[in-house]
Amino acid sequence: MTASENRPENPSDHPSGPQDPAGPPVALAHRGFCRDGAENTLDAFRAARDLGYEWIETDVNTTRDGVVLSFHDGTLDRVTDASGTVSELTWPEICHERVAGAGGIPRLADLLTEFPELKFNIDVKDEASVAALPDLLHEHAAAHRVRVTSFSESRRRRTLRRLRELTGTPVPTSCGKEGMRLLLVCSWLGGPSWRIARRAAARWIEPFDTVQIPRRYRVRGGVEVELVTRRFLDFAHRHGIAVHVWTVNEAEEMAELLELGVDGIVTDRADRLAELLARRGQWPPAGV
Repeated sequence: MTASENRPENPSDHPSGPQDPAGPPVALAHRGFCRDGAENTLDAFRAARDLGYEWIETDVNTTRDGVVLSFHDGTLDRVTDASGTVSELTWPEICHERVAGAGGIPRLADLLTEFPELKFNIDVKDEASVAALPDLLHEHAAAHRVRVTSFSESRRRRTLRRLRELTGTPVPTSCGKEGMRLLLVCSWLGGPSWRIARRAAARWIEPFDTVQIPRRYRVRGGVEVELVTRRFLDFAHRHGIAVHVWTVNEAEEMAELLELGVDGIVTDRADRLAELLARRGQWPPAGV
């Protein structure tokens, strides 16, 4: 099937409008760009921006006093010299900690203010962010430049509904685990399965315009199942759903996925992806 044939059957089903598989791929810098472990820091985001990135993938956890942080883990233990659960600590207790001995932990508000030209793919990691993130995005008039996602469908659904209450408009979103599994199963079944499943699951799975998925998944016994196949991509595209693959760090695999027809790549090696896209005449993005 050609790219021009991969058009959604009903674009109005998708809150952010139809996807365009024929367009250039979306490049997402995973937690910014750093080679020293200082992920999700202002320096990492600046480095990605300086490479020409338009989209940054990041995560949010919220402190006990309601400050939304750009921080992946629920605890400080892995990337700082401190310990403790983010949701049980206040911002004054956290603000002086350093990530990998380098930059500090930024508030999401700092990102929205310092990088008004960037777009953020935000993974909602904790319960407190369900309430705090929509209010912050509304306060900064930034809902139009984010994509909201979460491994928890419940958190994703409630975050999106609160955002719609505040802004009156839907925002781009990537599905949680439940939506991903449902789309995969329907791609194997084919036919009208997605339309039927989407209606049946509408109560607990919020509509989505993007699926962000690993290329392979290891099942019991160590067997790897290929998830991102031509069949899956064609199926997703027919229903107006873009496919982003994470986390791809080798240039050879990036090239394979782009030739296969994926719509976006999430990477720790923002430098390699930018170089590859430049060789393909697809860098920098049109918005940069």
